[in-house]
Amino acid sequence: MTDPQAKDAARREARARRDAIAGTDRPTASAAVCRRIAELAADGHLPQGAVGGYWPLGSELDARPALLHLKQLGRPVSLPVSGPRGTALVFRDWDPEAPMAVGRYGIHEPGEGRAVLRPSLLLVPMLAFDRGGHRLGYGAGYYDRTLDSLRAGGAVLAVGVAFAVQEMPAVPVDGHDERLDWIVTERETLRIHK
Repeated sequence: MTDPQAKDAARREARARRDAIAGTDRPTASAAVCRRIAELAADGHLPQGAVGGYWPLGSELDARPALLHLKQLGRPVSLPVSGPRGTALVFRDWDPEAPMAVGRYGIHEPGEGRAVLRPSLLLVPMLAFDRGGHRLGYGAGYYDRTLDSLRAGGAVLAVGVAFAVQEMPAVPVDGHDERLDWIVTERETLRIHK
């Protein structure tokens, strides 16, 4: 079991690095990540079926350009709805033209009337990552529980999306932490070999 203080310190460091990225660099990085994800889709590395993404919170990389690209390719795209702490996320169909609700933590999410989808591809936000496919989240465990639940019900490909500066030599991990299958930054696309 990792020392919780070590994880908290890593979170503070990772958040400071991510927050320090210039606002003018953010759209360029999002566009580069979109291009890399489009290449993965074109090369057949991404599974067919529904895509789960996220609405950016604070200084997170904005994955919406990639989600919109996948939607234009005919893929159903969904965004998460956060339930009580300690539960898996539920993904609802996202229509960029439809009004959004404001959920827990002030994050935009599809309204209750939108269909629930099971993603076969999940774009995952994070505070930090390492080249072993480990990610550091905010500590609530939403994505670890979600990936565990999705993987128990069938195949799902987890693609972490982040700025390159969010890489750490080694992310502190625990036994319940779920690994990513790919990591995409504005600089590179990493396939994780497990």
